[in-house]
Amino acid sequence: MRRILVVDDEEYMRKLIRIHLDHAGFAVDEAQEGDEACAKLETDVYHLIILDVMMPGKDGWETLRDIRAFLPSQPMLMLTARTATEEKVFGLKLGADDYLTKPFDGNELVARVQAILRRTCGNGEERIHFDTVGLDIDQRQREVSIRGHITRFTPTEFDLLLLLATHPGRTYPRLQIMEQLWSLDSDADLRNVDSHVKNIREKLREVGLQDEIIKTVWGVGYRFEVPTSSHLEAERTE
Repeated sequence: MRRILVVDDEEYMRKLIRIHLDHAGFAVDEAQEGDEACAKLETDVYHLIILDVMMPGKDGWETLRDIRAFLPSQPMLMLTARTATEEKVFGLKLGADDYLTKPFDGNELVARVQAILRRTCGNGEERIHFDTVGLDIDQRQREVSIRGHITRFTPTEFDLLLLLATHPGRTYPRLQIMEQLWSLDSDADLRNVDSHVKNIREKLREVGLQDEIIKTVWGVGYRFEVPTSSHLEAERTE
């Protein structure tokens, strides 16, 4: 049974979320503020954290940062009463995997939870390796390394990179990426894709991968493309 931690200062909201998740077959634990959630994570393991943004004291943003500091791959779904796209993009940059706006439909909550868990709790055993840039994607361990240096990605960042890397040269429209990763037919958050791609690029550059392997196809979406050995050799001789 998948374990989920619900973090919200409002008892009514925690109980409402618990009802929907209980009916869907999940085991639910609760915390009413950020410090309590972090304390639980020191002793318990959760497949997903549902984290409210607007909490007194340590808010959802600070709690998200604290959790990411010691659990960089912990799946997290943010809850907020705000609908501004800029806030959602800000949350994704901090490491949130998805967003849900209050008030929400219970079926949508369960659908988003299931979509995240499908991505993060798989048992893939294959490795994808691109020798020319030293990129290795381990689906079993859900790790990405560049010439032996492991790069930490959020679950959604990992799945986006894996989706593109599995089909090099294929252009994925933003909407198709949304449907593949979030399993929802909505174009309301297409900028989420751009934010995740930016995060992936920055993390790859931090470990020395200067080649931009995720290409932007303007007006359409993104394509995974690594230089061939012959291309690299030509660059060296120029």
